[in-house]
Amino acid sequence: MHTPADALESPRFTGPRTFARLPLVADLEGVDCAVYGIPWDGSASFRAGSRFGPEAIRAASVLLRPYNAEQRTAVFGSLSVIDHGDAPTVPGYVEDTFERVAAFAGRIAQAGVVPLALGGDHSVTLPQLRALAAVHGPLGLVQLDAHSDLWDSFFGRPYSHGTVFRRAIDEGLVDPARCFQAGMRGTLYGPADVQQGHELGTEVARWAEIAPLAPAAFADRVRARVGTGPTFLTFDIDFFDPAFAPATGTPECGGPTSHHGLGLVRALTGIDFVGFDVVEVAPQYDGPGQVTSLLAATVAYELLTLLALRAV
Repeated sequence: MHTPADALESPRFTGPRTFARLPLVADLEGVDCAVYGIPWDGSASFRAGSRFGPEAIRAASVLLRPYNAEQRTAVFGSLSVIDHGDAPTVPGYVEDTFERVAAFAGRIAQAGVVPLALGGDHSVTLPQLRALAAVHGPLGLVQLDAHSDLWDSFFGRPYSHGTVFRRAIDEGLVDPARCFQAGMRGTLYGPADVQQGHELGTEVARWAEIAPLAPAAFADRVRARVGTGPTFLTFDIDFFDPAFAPATGTPECGGPTSHHGLGLVRALTGIDFVGFDVVEVAPQYDGPGQVTSLLAATVAYELLTLLALRAV
C-alpha cells in the first residue's frame, strides 16, 4: 500500500515535492491510482505558463491530509496512490508530445491503474483519452470548464486547447450521448459557438443554468447523462471564478466560488471514473499564497476521494 509521508513524523516542508508527499514510484504493481504531470502549454491561445502547473500543484499539495472529513473517507489508506513523475513532452511539437503522453498514459491504463494527470493546457486531455479509449472503448465525459473546447480548428490547425473535445468526438474516443459539459460562460465569437454541443450531440450546461442547482441535483443530471459505463472527468481550473483561481490561461468572470465548485465535485459519486485530469494552472499569474495551485491540488484530492468511495 503506497501512502504519503507522515506529517507528524516528517514536516510538510521537507522532502521532494511529490503530489501530497506520495512516494515517487515507477513500478505500477499494487497501485490503484497514479498521479502524474504533463508539463505542456504549447497549445495555449492566450496566457502560456501551464507547463509549470504540475510543479506548482505538487508544491501546494503538501498540505493535504489523509482523511477527507467532508466525504468521511480515508483517501490515503483506502487507495494505494503514487506520484508517477511526468509524462515526456517535446517543446514546440504538439503531435510528438501527444504521442509520448498517450504512450505514458497507456502504460498506466493497461496496468489496470487509474491515471490522474496534472496539466498542462487542456490539449493534453486528448492523448489521455486516446490511451484510455484503447483500453476501455469510447468513454463518457464529465467536463467542468468555462469553455466547451469544441471548435473544429484554431488558426486553421486541428490541435489546440480549444479543439480538444471536437477531436475526441471525431476520433470516436468519447460517446457524445454520454458527454456532460458544465460551467460554460463568457464572451464568444457568435451564436454558432453556443450551438456546437447540440450539433455534436453532447449536453452543454452553461454556468447560468447550473448555478442555482444544489450539488445533489447537479450530480443527478450528470449521472443520468453518463450512465454506468467507463467515464473520464476533466477539470479545467478556469471553471472557478478568477477571484478564486486567477492563475489560468483564459479566465472568465462570473463562475463558482471554491466552496460551490468543490461541492459540485464532491457530489459526483457512483460514476465509473477510469481517469481524471486537472488542467490549465499557470502559476506565474497567481497571487500571494498560490491560491490557484492550492485549489487545483484540492480538486485533485476530491477526485481521488471519488475513487476511494467506489473502493469502499
